Amino acid sequence: MKVLIVQHVECEGPGYLEDFIHRRGLEYEIARMYEGEQLPDDFDALVVLGGPMSVYEEECYTYLKSLNRTIKKFVSEGGHYLGFCLGGQLLAKALGAKVRRNHTREIGNFEIHLTEEGAKDPLFKGFKRTFPALEWHEDTFEIPEGAVKLAESELCSNQAFRFENAYGLQFHLETTPEMLKEWTDVYADELNEEGIDAAVMLKEAEKKADIYRELSARLFTNFFGLVK
Repeated sequence: MKVLIVQHVECEGPGYLEDFIHRRGLEYEIARMYEGEQLPDDFDALVVLGGPMSVYEEECYTYLKSLNRTIKKFVSEGGHYLGFCLGGQLLAKALGAKVRRNHTREIGNFEIHLTEEGAKDPLFKGFKRTFPALEWHEDTFEIPEGAVKLAESELCSNQAFRFENAYGLQFHLETTPEMLKEWTDVYADELNEEGIDAAVMLKEAEKKADIYRELSARLFTNFFGLVK
């Protein structure tokens, strides 16, 4: 199995995902779009990470056009896809759904609630109906036609969906404590605009660190268990 990871910005790396892949001895490649790298053609699973850009900023980030085509083709052919935050929004766009501003930014530690379908979905096998996750976004996706809504939160109705073998998640389970600390520095302006105390958010995340690590391992075990 070869895994392709698409990374949009330096600070939003694969985190726990890379740790998991190393432990399992899987073959993988990271396409670092911020360095102008090209998307390879040969892979069995596609994981697209988050980033601060909008899915519609194709004039500023021209690679988004080719990435959109790659996602659409890969998913339409039954490929196994997992998208976090921007990666979930890109999946929704490739499937013809709208990506729009959420009514509020969702930044910090939040509770995710699985729908009836989500509780039965193999991606969330072993998850409780309500579990914690990190959030950092202002856009949100609508559920594409033919897809199934899997999760929601109090501040954002659409948190996860499945289309055939493809999953789009709005929340982050790949983020390590070190990554989150870097985000609070890189995206400090957003925290200031929302009146969020970075120290408080980091302390709360630290308390949940073991849970986040366990949930990430469970999520990746479930996802890669689906890849033939």
